[in-house]
Amino acid sequence: MFPILNAAPSRSPPLITWALIAANSLVFLYERSLSPDELEAFLRRFALIPALYFTPNFDLGYALSNWEPFFMNMFLHGGWLHLIFNMWALWLFGGTVEDRMGPARYLVFYLACGFLASVTHAVVNPESTEPALGASGAIAGVMGCYMRLFPWARIVTVIPVLFFPFFFELPALVVMGFWFAVQVLNGAGALFMTSAGGGIAYWAHIGGFLAGLLFGPLCVRAKQHYRPYYADEGVYGFDPAGRRRSSPATGGEHAYL
Repeated sequence: MFPILNAAPSRSPPLITWALIAANSLVFLYERSLSPDELEAFLRRFALIPALYFTPNFDLGYALSNWEPFFMNMFLHGGWLHLIFNMWALWLFGGTVEDRMGPARYLVFYLACGFLASVTHAVVNPESTEPALGASGAIAGVMGCYMRLFPWARIVTVIPVLFFPFFFELPALVVMGFWFAVQVLNGAGALFMTSAGGGIAYWAHIGGFLAGLLFGPLCVRAKQHYRPYYADEGVYGFDPAGRRRSSPATGGEHAYL
């Protein structure tokens, strides 16, 4: 199930979302410019290694009080597909959430979700010596907030069957609820695995999603603090909550959300 269209509209350009995508892309290009040894040293310094904080005998040469990796790891990626899929999800849902929060609150919210995702991963995997990296924990927070704000907003998704793509228009509650359920199942399964190696940080996704679900609505601006949504700014055939209209809106219609 791969989402390709978010029907909930925005009123203003998603400047912070653009900036986050640019920052992630530039950092990744910098990673690609490093030699293998330089890259390993860079990731050991800025990616999140839980054992550094929970295993007494594990030491990389810098102080336990250094919390930079809990933030910096959300700007690092392990490959092109890792970067592209994360940035696509951020582009698809981040602008709508940013529009409802405003740029400053949205940036704080995004970083807070990424931090809580990192903490969740570290607490659940205290002995892991593998560097954890990626924006998916913070983006999971954006998705959790989106689902809370627009549970019935339509999301166009592609479900490939063999070599044929099938397109479905599904509520956000279904798309993101299914995604979260997969993370919980895989995360629970990972608890019974003895390997401390790499892989997908499911618990970072879970922690970020729950943070966005619970705290995201608290960051939304009061309706009187931003202008109305006009029909020609949205997706044709959908209302300001991203739900399909029973009849197309007229050009002069406006509404708040």
